Amino acid sequence: MADATVISLGGSLIAPDAVDTAFLASFHRLALGHLEADRRRKLIVICGGGGLARRYQAAFRELAPSASNDDLDWIGIAATRVNAELVRRMFGSLCGSGVLTDPTAARKFAGRVLVAAGWKPGFSTDNDAVILARRFAADTLVNLSNIAKVYTADPKKDPSARPLDTVSWPEFRKIVGEEWSPGRNTPFDPAATKAAAAARLRVIFADGRDLANLASILEGRPFIGTTIGPA
Repeated sequence: MADATVISLGGSLIAPDAVDTAFLASFHRLALGHLEADRRRKLIVICGGGGLARRYQAAFRELAPSASNDDLDWIGIAATRVNAELVRRMFGSLCGSGVLTDPTAARKFAGRVLVAAGWKPGFSTDNDAVILARRFAADTLVNLSNIAKVYTADPKKDPSARPLDTVSWPEFRKIVGEEWSPGRNTPFDPAATKAAAAARLRVIFADGRDLANLASILEGRPFIGTTIGPA
């Protein structure tokens, strides 16, 4: 992997309901160990909105049934920024700048950890992660959520759905579809999928709660997850 490792940290890990302080403490320890093992290493962590975003979006739908997608997106973006501020401050002096909210403005960063959040309506943090991977010449993006692998379909709805170890971008685009909507729960949003495919990125999907597995990913050892890449 490149010296700068890009991690998309799902909001379902940071705050599935309440803030998961045990997970965050363990993630923090693992990240520090990864950085200490090689002084050239840097981490870019993009934080999702998780349960906080979904609860507030649901509340707004109830209060304003005619809510626009932009309204809902801005609420979700605010949730990602709360989560990102928590993560940034957890890393203390290793973060040399504030939470990044516009991935297109990133050229370099002070310190060894850059924490980013949601940008603007129409774009998920998945898409932000792809932009940052390209900006910092990372060939791999690690997407951590509460699922261990990508399936051929939603296993909650389709009992015949199969987990995948590897999948090409064209095949993956068929799984996630082409339409983005705020709060939609897919492994990777359609816009980010299209951008990652065009950039020929490799994206690894894994269960973020399995931190020993994450260590294997970061160190280039065999891991459990799904790897998506060029056909």
